Amino acid sequence: MSKEIHTDGNLITRLFFRLLPIQILLAAINAVNSTISSLFAANSIGPAAMSAIGFYTPINTLMFAMTGLFVCGSQIICGKFMGANQMEKTQNVFSVDLLSASLFSFIYIALHLLAVPFGWMRIFTKDPEVLVYLNQYVLGRAIGILPYVLGQQLAAFLSLENKTKRTTIASVTFIFVNLVTNYLFVSRWKMQAFGLALASSVGLWVFCLIELAYYFKKSAMMKFRLKGVKGADFVHILKTGFPGAMSDGYQTARALILNAFIPVYAGSAGVSAFSTANSFIGLFWTIPGAMLVVSRMLMSVSIGEEDRRSLTDVMRHMFKWSIPIMAAIGVTISLLAEPITNLYYHDPTAEVYKMTVWGMRLLPLVFPLALPTMNGECYAQTSGKQVLINIMTAWDGVVGVVAFSALLMPAISINGVYWANILNSIFADMILLGYAIIKCRRFPRSMDDYMVIPADFGVSENDRIDMTVKNMEDVMTVSMKVSEFCNEKGIDGKRTYLASLCLEELAGNVVDHGFHKDKKIHSVDIRVAKKNDELILRLKDDCVKFDPAARKNMLDPEDPAKNIGIRMVYGMTDRIEYHNILGLNVITIRI
Repeated sequence: MSKEIHTDGNLITRLFFRLLPIQILLAAINAVNSTISSLFAANSIGPAAMSAIGFYTPINTLMFAMTGLFVCGSQIICGKFMGANQMEKTQNVFSVDLLSASLFSFIYIALHLLAVPFGWMRIFTKDPEVLVYLNQYVLGRAIGILPYVLGQQLAAFLSLENKTKRTTIASVTFIFVNLVTNYLFVSRWKMQAFGLALASSVGLWVFCLIELAYYFKKSAMMKFRLKGVKGADFVHILKTGFPGAMSDGYQTARALILNAFIPVYAGSAGVSAFSTANSFIGLFWTIPGAMLVVSRMLMSVSIGEEDRRSLTDVMRHMFKWSIPIMAAIGVTISLLAEPITNLYYHDPTAEVYKMTVWGMRLLPLVFPLALPTMNGECYAQTSGKQVLINIMTAWDGVVGVVAFSALLMPAISINGVYWANILNSIFADMILLGYAIIKCRRFPRSMDDYMVIPADFGVSENDRIDMTVKNMEDVMTVSMKVSEFCNEKGIDGKRTYLASLCLEELAGNVVDHGFHKDKKIHSVDIRVAKKNDELILRLKDDCVKFDPAARKNMLDPEDPAKNIGIRMVYGMTDRIEYHNILGLNVITIRI
């Protein structure tokens, strides 16, 4: 009796943690900018500058929402196209996305430049000192809008091309430039709020140009071309990215409403405290935010591949790893609330100090509670569950926090806002679970139930077998298991033999060669599926990039046996597809 081998999900876990650091750095751009600006504003200018940054938050959130619309929409669509190996369509979406994002940037820049002379910023504050700083800040931020929006788009595509090293360099350079320019513009040259914003803008230009340089190389998979621009792709991007953008749009509305609530119930000290706590904790929100981006990429590709197992593995990873990690981070920040507050304010008797401490204690507790909701919304968006995503984004984005804040603030002042965020996440998780119960008509018994994956998605468990290969012994076991599976499903002897031999040769080649190219741990995930009357074999590994088609015609006179396994596979069937996505080699064979 052969030993049992199943997929262990480790390939997804390794890929997740390989992609996560760069996404954290990328997500940190906005948060690092906000944190650095807040530190320099609080220590070099004063509380009025902090208030100005707080009042700018809805404007910044709206820009973030629109940027996210293009990033999210194009990334989901391209992930599906790449998962289905449709590279021409991926190229077209890339071009449409960059053009659309650029046009939005120019419109938003014009609005910023018109806002100051026309006095539009008075709708945010009537305080003359804060208004001066806010106008300065708006002008400085206008300079960095185009590189910010384009930089986010380019980073998303660099991730899909597995060129994260360039984004890492760009992100680290941004942080360094931002620190240096803030010191020069604010501390040394006393450029006040304009200097705060200008420092951010200079850093964003450096960030964007470093990324943009890659797309002038011949090796770049994607190139901007007007020939590929189609109105239908623009509509597709908007439709796909809209739910995510609505979430950020709702948060813009939430920020505006809270900016009206907080001065009434907590005064200007409450505005400064909430802005300070949000600014610092926002730096750590980049981690679950980055986790969400990675999950979205993995889910999109899995949907494109119609890979049910990989899709559920992404959600399992969230419960197994992401929630415990964010719980630990949240508790740590909460315990260090007072030392963190001392970075900004130094008088423990001041109201702003006390209010900030409570913000640092309570808001981090939202981290682990928010992850099920965030991942649920991510899956709903990538899979097109419009009703669910609209309900979730409305509640989580604005309704929950505003409703609980309105109930609690009259009694407990600024703490009402902090507790409202916690209660909002708890109820959002309950909505997600309730949706699964309603759709399944029972309490979820599996991850498929929890995610409400349609029964006709991909291939059912009865018609597929999933296995993970870690060594040559597993290769031999896979060969036997595939034969057993094919016999059970009534596959004819010829195709059974071809399937077993193809997988043995290709998986053995990866173990023999790919596993030893570096010192990292590797594995090969194998899926064999019967769909209609077709037998589909798929191998996926995280070794160095290797296209078997490039080796099938390579003959070495000194070693005639070299590449013989690959040549034999191509001799048996010509229905072989290869693509490399997110750093994974994916081979699909149809028999």
